Amino acid sequence: MSQFFQIHPETPQKRLINQAVEILRGGGLVVYPTDSAYAVGCHLGDKQAADRIKRMRKLDDKHNFTLVCRDLSDIGVYAKVDNTQYRLLKNFTPGPYTFILDATSEVPRRLLHPKRRTVGVRVPDNAIVQELLGELGEPIMSSTLILPGETEPMTDPYDIRETLEHELDLIIDGGFCGMEATTVVDFTGDAPVVARVGKGDPSPFES
Repeated sequence: MSQFFQIHPETPQKRLINQAVEILRGGGLVVYPTDSAYAVGCHLGDKQAADRIKRMRKLDDKHNFTLVCRDLSDIGVYAKVDNTQYRLLKNFTPGPYTFILDATSEVPRRLLHPKRRTVGVRVPDNAIVQELLGELGEPIMSSTLILPGETEPMTDPYDIRETLEHELDLIIDGGFCGMEATTVVDFTGDAPVVARVGKGDPSPFES
Protein backbone atom coordinates (compact mmCIF):
# COMPACT_ATOMS: atom_id res chain seq x y z
CA MET A 1 0.00 0.00 0.00
CA SER A 2 1.52 3.31 -1.08
CA GLN A 3 1.77 6.44 1.02
CA PHE A 4 0.06 9.59 -0.26
CA PHE A 5 1.46 13.08 0.39
CA GLN A 6 -0.25 16.32 -0.54
CA ILE A 7 2.57 18.81 -1.08
CA HIS A 8 1.98 22.47 -1.85
CA PRO A 9 3.21 23.07 -5.42
CA GLU A 10 4.73 26.48 -4.64
CA THR A 11 5.97 26.06 -1.05
CA PRO A 12 6.78 22.36 -0.56
CA GLN A 13 6.73 21.21 3.07
CA LYS A 14 10.27 20.32 4.17
CA ARG A 15 9.13 17.43 6.41
CA LEU A 16 7.31 15.68 3.56
CA ILE A 17 10.17 16.30 1.12
CA ASN A 18 12.59 14.66 3.59
CA GLN A 19 10.29 11.65 3.97
CA ALA A 20 10.02 11.32 0.18
CA VAL A 21 13.82 11.37 -0.13
CA GLU A 22 14.13 8.61 2.48
CA ILE A 23 11.66 6.49 0.49
CA LEU A 24 13.73 7.00 -2.67
CA ARG A 25 16.98 6.13 -0.87
CA GLY A 26 15.32 3.04 0.58
CA GLY A 27 14.54 1.59 -2.84
CA GLY A 28 11.00 2.93 -3.19
CA LEU A 29 9.06 3.97 -6.28
CA VAL A 30 7.78 7.55 -6.07
CA VAL A 31 5.26 9.25 -8.35
CA TYR A 32 5.81 12.99 -8.44
CA PRO A 33 4.67 16.05 -10.45
CA THR A 34 6.84 17.77 -13.04
CA ASP A 35 6.31 20.74 -15.35
CA SER A 36 4.76 18.50 -18.03
CA ALA A 37 3.06 15.48 -16.41
CA TYR A 38 3.39 13.06 -13.52
CA ALA A 39 6.47 10.82 -13.55
CA VAL A 40 7.56 7.73 -11.66
CA GLY A 41 11.10 7.64 -10.33
CA CYS A 42 13.55 5.74 -8.19
CA HIS A 43 17.10 5.98 -6.87
CA LEU A 44 19.75 6.16 -9.59
CA GLY A 45 21.70 3.15 -8.34
CA ASP A 46 18.76 0.83 -7.61
CA LYS A 47 18.38 -1.89 -10.25
CA GLN A 48 15.49 -3.63 -8.46
CA ALA A 49 13.48 -0.41 -8.33
CA ALA A 50 14.16 0.25 -12.03
CA ASP A 51 12.99 -3.29 -12.83
CA ARG A 52 9.75 -2.61 -10.91
CA ILE A 53 9.11 0.43 -13.12
CA LYS A 54 9.73 -1.68 -16.22
CA ARG A 55 7.26 -4.33 -15.03
CA MET A 56 4.63 -1.75 -14.10
CA ARG A 57 4.87 0.00 -17.47
CA LYS A 58 5.62 -3.22 -19.41
CA LEU A 59 8.82 -1.75 -20.84
CA ASP A 60 11.54 -3.74 -22.57
CA ASP A 61 15.29 -3.45 -22.02
CA LYS A 62 15.58 -0.93 -24.85
CA HIS A 63 13.59 1.69 -22.95
CA ASN A 64 15.62 4.76 -22.06
CA PHE A 65 15.11 6.07 -18.57
CA THR A 66 15.60 9.80 -18.05
CA LEU A 67 17.88 11.33 -15.45
CA VAL A 68 15.90 14.14 -13.85
CA CYS A 69 18.48 16.70 -12.71
CA ARG A 70 18.34 19.80 -10.55
CA ASP A 71 20.44 21.98 -12.84
CA LEU A 72 23.09 22.03 -15.58
CA SER A 73 25.92 21.12 -13.19
CA ASP A 74 24.21 17.74 -12.64
CA ILE A 75 23.86 17.23 -16.39
CA GLY A 76 27.59 17.81 -16.85
CA VAL A 77 28.40 14.88 -14.57
CA TYR A 78 26.31 12.36 -16.51
CA ALA A 79 26.39 13.66 -20.09
CA LYS A 80 28.98 15.05 -22.49
CA VAL A 81 28.03 18.61 -23.40
CA ASP A 82 30.02 20.88 -25.71
CA ASN A 83 29.90 24.69 -25.57
CA THR A 84 27.20 25.09 -28.23
CA GLN A 85 24.97 22.48 -26.58
CA TYR A 86 25.56 24.05 -23.16
CA ARG A 87 24.34 27.45 -24.36
CA LEU A 88 21.16 25.91 -25.78
CA LEU A 89 20.53 23.88 -22.64
CA LYS A 90 21.08 26.96 -20.50
CA ASN A 91 18.42 28.83 -22.46
CA PHE A 92 15.82 26.07 -22.16
CA THR A 93 16.33 24.72 -18.65
CA PRO A 94 14.48 24.40 -16.46
CA GLY A 95 11.64 23.49 -18.80
CA PRO A 96 9.54 20.67 -20.32
CA TYR A 97 12.30 19.17 -22.47
CA THR A 98 14.24 15.91 -22.43
CA PHE A 99 17.66 16.08 -24.07
CA ILE A 100 19.37 12.99 -25.49
CA LEU A 101 23.12 13.30 -25.00
CA ASP A 102 26.21 11.10 -25.11
CA ALA A 103 26.67 9.60 -21.66
CA THR A 104 29.71 9.75 -19.42
CA SER A 105 31.08 6.77 -17.51
CA GLU A 106 29.11 7.94 -14.43
CA VAL A 107 25.89 6.59 -15.93
CA PRO A 108 25.07 2.96 -14.99
CA ARG A 109 25.16 0.76 -18.08
CA ARG A 110 21.57 -0.40 -17.66
CA LEU A 111 20.37 3.20 -18.20
CA LEU A 112 22.08 3.60 -21.56
CA HIS A 113 20.68 3.00 -25.01
CA PRO A 114 22.10 -0.51 -25.67
CA LYS A 115 23.87 0.45 -28.90
CA ARG A 116 24.51 4.18 -28.69
CA ARG A 117 25.66 4.87 -25.10
CA THR A 118 23.28 7.81 -24.86
CA VAL A 119 21.14 9.01 -21.98
CA GLY A 120 18.12 11.27 -21.60
CA VAL A 121 18.43 14.17 -19.14
CA ARG A 122 16.04 16.89 -18.08
CA VAL A 123 15.64 19.76 -15.60
CA PRO A 124 11.97 20.29 -14.71
CA ASP A 125 10.56 23.68 -13.79
CA ASN A 126 8.66 22.46 -10.73
CA ALA A 127 9.30 23.49 -7.11
CA ILE A 128 8.46 20.08 -5.64
CA VAL A 129 10.96 18.26 -7.86
CA GLN A 130 13.59 20.94 -7.28
CA GLU A 131 13.25 20.49 -3.51
CA LEU A 132 13.37 16.69 -3.87
CA LEU A 133 16.52 16.82 -5.98
CA GLY A 134 18.17 19.35 -3.69
CA GLU A 135 17.62 17.15 -0.65
CA LEU A 136 18.55 13.93 -2.49
CA GLY A 137 21.76 15.42 -3.89
CA GLU A 138 21.68 13.44 -7.15
CA PRO A 139 19.36 12.87 -10.13
CA ILE A 140 16.21 10.75 -9.99
CA MET A 141 15.97 7.92 -12.52
CA SER A 142 12.56 8.53 -14.06
CA SER A 143 9.96 7.62 -16.63
CA THR A 144 6.75 9.42 -17.61
CA LEU A 145 3.77 7.73 -15.93
CA ILE A 146 2.10 6.23 -18.99
CA LEU A 147 0.33 2.91 -18.41
CA PRO A 148 0.58 -0.04 -20.85
CA GLY A 149 -1.73 0.44 -23.83
CA GLU A 150 -2.13 4.18 -23.18
CA THR A 151 -0.60 7.07 -25.10
CA GLU A 152 -1.21 9.88 -22.58
CA PRO A 153 0.32 10.21 -19.09
CA MET A 154 -1.79 9.84 -15.95
CA THR A 155 -2.78 13.27 -14.59
CA ASP A 156 -4.88 12.78 -11.44
CA PRO A 157 -3.08 11.74 -8.22
CA TYR A 158 -6.27 10.12 -6.89
CA ASP A 159 -6.66 8.02 -10.05
CA ILE A 160 -2.99 7.08 -9.75
CA ARG A 161 -3.54 5.93 -6.17
CA GLU A 162 -6.63 3.93 -7.08
CA THR A 163 -4.92 2.23 -10.02
CA LEU A 164 -1.36 1.73 -8.77
CA GLU A 165 -1.33 1.93 -4.96
CA HIS A 166 -0.09 -1.66 -4.61
CA GLU A 167 2.81 -1.07 -7.04
CA LEU A 168 4.10 2.22 -5.65
CA ASP A 169 5.64 3.32 -2.36
CA LEU A 170 4.69 6.99 -2.49
CA ILE A 171 2.41 9.24 -4.55
CA ILE A 172 3.04 12.97 -4.25
CA ASP A 173 -0.07 15.02 -4.99
CA GLY A 174 1.24 18.33 -6.29
CA GLY A 175 -1.97 19.31 -8.05
CA PHE A 176 -2.57 19.41 -11.79
CA CYS A 177 0.71 19.74 -13.66
CA GLY A 178 -0.31 19.07 -17.25
CA MET A 179 -1.03 16.08 -19.44
CA GLU A 180 1.69 16.23 -22.08
CA ALA A 181 5.02 14.46 -22.07
CA THR A 182 8.19 16.47 -22.66
CA THR A 183 9.53 17.50 -26.04
CA VAL A 184 12.55 15.28 -26.77
CA VAL A 185 15.59 16.79 -28.50
CA ASP A 186 18.44 14.53 -29.67
CA PHE A 187 21.82 16.26 -29.39
CA THR A 188 23.97 13.28 -30.40
CA GLY A 189 24.30 14.16 -34.10
CA ASP A 190 25.80 17.11 -35.96
CA ALA A 191 22.70 19.23 -35.27
CA PRO A 192 19.79 18.95 -32.80
CA VAL A 193 16.90 16.74 -33.94
CA VAL A 194 13.42 16.93 -32.42
CA ALA A 195 12.60 13.28 -31.71
CA ARG A 196 9.20 13.90 -30.08
CA VAL A 197 6.99 16.98 -29.90
CA GLY A 198 5.45 17.47 -26.46
CA LYS A 199 4.84 20.39 -24.13
CA GLY A 200 8.07 22.27 -24.88
CA ASP A 201 8.15 24.47 -28.00
CA PRO A 202 10.18 22.51 -30.59
CA SER A 203 10.83 25.45 -32.94
CA PRO A 204 14.17 26.62 -31.40
CA PHE A 205 15.65 23.20 -32.24
CA GLU A 206 14.30 22.84 -35.77
CA SER A 207 16.51 23.91 -38.65
